[in-house]
Amino acid sequence: MAAWAGETFASESNARRAALAFKAGAATASYEVYADTGGNWRWRARRASDKVAASGESFDSKSNAERAAVNVRDNARYAPGP
Repeated sequence: MAAWAGETFASESNARRAALAFKAGAATASYEVYADTGGNWRWRARRASDKVAASGESFDSKSNAERAAVNVRDNARYAPGP
């Protein structure tokens, strides 16, 4: 899993809507890389003040987390599914 919404949804249609919105706006979201409480690195994407996605896994280095965030930013619009 490359990314997750960071929240659950009340319905499948709400989840699909959120996935489509993220894919459409991934390239213009702001991405932040940070160290989690376990000392691993993660990324999160935001639009305005809303978190719209987070890394699906942790990374052992900041540079690996940065690379993963760039990969999601550049390729989310091509992901299969909703």
